[in-house]
Amino acid sequence: MATRRRADRARQVADLLRRQIVQGHFPHGRLPLEAALAREFGASRNTVREALGLLREEGLVERCPGVGTTVAREKYPHGLHRLLGLAETLHEHGEVTNQVRTMSLIEPPAAVSHRLGLSAGEQVVYLERLRRLNGLPLSLDLTYLVRDVGEPLFDADLEHNDIFVLLERIAGQPLGTAELTLEAVNADTHTAAALEAPRAAALLMVERLTHLADGRPVDLEFIRFRGDRLPRWPRRSGKPAPTPTPTCGHTRGERSRRKSDRKSRN
Repeated sequence: MATRRRADRARQVADLLRRQIVQGHFPHGRLPLEAALAREFGASRNTVREALGLLREEGLVERCPGVGTTVAREKYPHGLHRLLGLAETLHEHGEVTNQVRTMSLIEPPAAVSHRLGLSAGEQVVYLERLRRLNGLPLSLDLTYLVRDVGEPLFDADLEHNDIFVLLERIAGQPLGTAELTLEAVNADTHTAAALEAPRAAALLMVERLTHLADGRPVDLEFIRFRGDRLPRWPRRSGKPAPTPTPTCGHTRGERSRRKSDRKSRN
């Protein structure tokens, strides 16, 4: 029973720390020592250690002997609550590029035709893209587009342009609303390989049906994001947290200086 209580408490501490990490409370990338965290959360050091282990398994932190616990990598705001393209959302964080893996006219499954309001037998443009930010795989996007707005995209620069920007230009009107569904899924073998993620890694799955301003549905997307690179969206916008400085790769001399500093403080 005591073990279960500690596990429950560890999850609570992990949830609180996760929020602080995502919101950039550790701008230099280093978390406080276990003893300090134990005092802050009113928990035992074993509980804190277990909580940090949970965050390490999620890929949020790294635990380095002689260095401590550090934020593993920067995360990026996904902007899913707004009708913005990925490059529009992440323009402050670097370059978004799109690798077009497949693009063709197809007769879609009945479920897709129904969502897009098409008659049986009407073709759509099917597009599969691997999206990268600063060269790192971020999402695998499977998109179905109604033919009259999708076909002009065959001649467009899809490597460096967001689909949303191009759709508004082609349709001659802005996008209006979107129906959005979010769920957590595990990466299948194909997706894991494309996203350079471990097999069965946790992904954020987004299904989004986008309408033009006149209400017409034109774009149905199934997007698999690498969840370890996306935080929850903020209530208020703000400046992105600085990129954490990697600490596990310190040189031997830097580690020796850190040990000397600790001895002098003691």
